[in-house]
Amino acid sequence: MKASEPLKAEHGGIKQILRILDAICKRLESGADVNPDHLEQIVEFLTVFVDKCHHAKEEDILFPAFKEAGVAREGDPIGVLLADHEMGRSYVSQLRGAIGRYESGRREAATEIVRNARSYMTLLIDHIERENNVLYVLADARLSEEKQNELVEGFETIERERIGAGRHEEFHVMIMQLSQFYLK
Repeated sequence: MKASEPLKAEHGGIKQILRILDAICKRLESGADVNPDHLEQIVEFLTVFVDKCHHAKEEDILFPAFKEAGVAREGDPIGVLLADHEMGRSYVSQLRGAIGRYESGRREAATEIVRNARSYMTLLIDHIERENNVLYVLADARLSEEKQNELVEGFETIERERIGAGRHEEFHVMIMQLSQFYLK
């Protein structure tokens, strides 16, 4: 198995959350209320699944493998992607704060939610495209089959140790439930 395969599969779930987040933004922009619990679930997904799991697989396993293979970190796709990860963390942090204000009854925070969510969505959509079409293609071409297998094992360890057994599946259930609610 190529190390890019599980990462691309995770991108599918991430893109689905972004579609849900877009639908939520549209509701907020129209003046409708949104269930704050749904917003919290999405932020949990972005924090735990996207950052602590998916980005950790890249930052702790894939990017160092690139460095070992002679691909420099600065001035290449990896440096840009690392900067994207940091910017994404900032948007999620700001989103979390706006959601807290929204939950406490400050409905004007809906504007902040939309602004940060849309900025995050734009960033991540472009980011995913660069990973799928540049980074992962490069990984498939530059890393040996043995190294690919080692990376996949490392990804499984990260998932098990950082988010816990069964958590990935719980997130998929949550994505299905929110999809049924927002993407009818």
